[in-house]
Amino acid sequence: MSTLSELNKAHGSASHADIEWLNLLLADWQLVADLVFADLVLWLPTPDGGFVAAGHARPSSAATIFYRDISGEPVRKEWAAQVKQAFETGKPVDTKAQAGADGTTTRLSAVPVRRKISTKSDEVTEQPIAVVTRHTNLTEVIMPNRLQLNYLGCGNDLLVMIAEGNFPDFSNPTGPRRGAPRANDGLLRLDEDGVVLFASPNGLSAFNRLGIVGELEGKSLAEASTPILKGKNVDESLPLVLTGRAPWRTDMESRSVALTVRAIPLKAAGKRVGAIVLCRDATELRKQERELITKDATIREIHHRVKNNLQTVASLLRIQSRRSKSAEAKDSLEQAMRRVSAIALVHDTLSEGLNQDVNFDEVFDRILMLATEVASSLNTSIKTLIDGKFGQLRSEIATPLAVALTEIVTNAVEHGLADRSGVVAVNAERKQKHLLITVSDNGKGLTDGKVGTGLGTQIIRTLIEGELRGSIHWSSPSEGGARVAISVPL
Repeated sequence: MSTLSELNKAHGSASHADIEWLNLLLADWQLVADLVFADLVLWLPTPDGGFVAAGHARPSSAATIFYRDISGEPVRKEWAAQVKQAFETGKPVDTKAQAGADGTTTRLSAVPVRRKISTKSDEVTEQPIAVVTRHTNLTEVIMPNRLQLNYLGCGNDLLVMIAEGNFPDFSNPTGPRRGAPRANDGLLRLDEDGVVLFASPNGLSAFNRLGIVGELEGKSLAEASTPILKGKNVDESLPLVLTGRAPWRTDMESRSVALTVRAIPLKAAGKRVGAIVLCRDATELRKQERELITKDATIREIHHRVKNNLQTVASLLRIQSRRSKSAEAKDSLEQAMRRVSAIALVHDTLSEGLNQDVNFDEVFDRILMLATEVASSLNTSIKTLIDGKFGQLRSEIATPLAVALTEIVTNAVEHGLADRSGVVAVNAERKQKHLLITVSDNGKGLTDGKVGTGLGTQIIRTLIEGELRGSIHWSSPSEGGARVAISVPL
């Protein structure tokens, strides 16, 4: 199924501002479908005077009419006249019940869609930008109860607001204050003063669990909630949500129960006439979120402590190397120190983030600093060049790769560029789920064109070919120096 933007690009003629508004509508219209017990279809006008289906919402509160999604299809002949009339006149169009070929009886309503021109004014587009059709399955309709009547009333109000350009609310904050509860989770209808006119059984139960005793109908929701929230830290937006004055979402907690509450102000002719308040028991969800936060903090602390311990080991190795009288032992200790430091760099990066992915570009920048440290001890002037990006790497890849690259760059400095000035160039590229890395220098190149068999080379092969299941190739380009090509699967 194509996105709204893709369908508009292929078939429609809506502007960028229209598409933004319609995306906001699609984000919320599942609620409308549930309230009116009907399928909803969004129709975009096409340059040839027709319409194409750009969205489809099935009700969770009733049987659907369409068992297959119709997004991307042109408007059917039996609906075309009603859709066109609603679009051209800017007024809702209702039709009589019609019997379908499959034996179902349906009723079609077409509602024009207008949008607000600006967030700073109530001015709306004169002409509709799209049409929403409401397809009600009358075959399974029974005598509606009080719950269904209130659902229908709220849904009809929202459809009127869609036609007037008052829903969705363009000034709604995005992010955590938007979305979440559905109609079946719990619904309350408020008047313009915030008094509860109707509370669904699930909505009443949710507030009862929170600590409110008795019925809610006929009471101010904000006033009824005040006693149970005294002395607790509450979101400053909560009073506006509980009175239905702000189209936001917030949380309220009491008695170890967390309730997500969302308000949708209802307007008629531009004036606020009440609100819908949706609520959902989010106790278990908040508990899981707190557990995840605790685990994240624990993991970061572990990485931080590992980094500190590794740096302590590196410092001890450095001290021991300075006190060593043997040149060979001193060199071995310094190499071990650099390897430990490379691993510490990865854990340092992991301790700063919330996930187990590493920005390896930052790690490699610090690895090159180790190479500079080596160069200074060899009285060598080194220039480093980096081309391309490593990007985000999983920690299980980042650690062995950091150690391997430390060895490769160190070898380039110690052996290829010893007692001379030169350049170490690194190229990184992601290609077909592989990370391709090239490290080259303009030094003396490989001795007799052969790769050494020292400990550093063994470490590189073990890490790249064994642990990372990649490949590595050494070569001596015709222009001189050495070149190491690495391929690592991601």
